Amino acid sequence: MAGGLGGAEAVSIDAYIEACPPALQARMRELRAAIRAAVPDASEKIAWGMPTFHLGGNLVHFACHARHIGLYPGAEGIAAFEDEFRRRGLQFSKGAVQLPHGAPLPLDLVRQIVEFRAEQQRSRKKRR
Repeated sequence: MAGGLGGAEAVSIDAYIEACPPALQARMRELRAAIRAAVPDASEKIAWGMPTFHLGGNLVHFACHARHIGLYPGAEGIAAFEDEFRRRGLQFSKGAVQLPHGAPLPLDLVRQIVEFRAEQQRSRKKRR
C-alpha cells in the first residue's frame, strides 16, 4: 500500500498519524516534531500518500510500516549518510532508510539529514 499503514487516503499529516496503529502514533508525532524543528520554514502536505515536508520541492517523506518508519530523503539524502547508516546498523536503499520500531528513533541523524536536504533545496532555489 502506498504510504504505509497510515493509508493513502489521508488528507493531512494529522489524519495520517491518527490512522496509524495507536502504539505507533506517538513515535510518528515525535519524528514529525523533529523534522519540524529542523526546518520550521517548511510546509507540510501529503504527497505520494505519505506525510511530506516541502521546501521549494519535496524535502522528506516519512511513512509508518509494520516493522519500521520509512524516511525518504531522496537518493542524494541517502548517499550523503550511507556510512552513518551502516555504522548504526540501519537498513537503507537508494531513496529510503528504515527506522525500526524496536529501537529509539535516531533523532540526531534525522535532524542532520533534514538539514542537509533543506540546504540542498535552498541552494537550488538561489540558482533559479
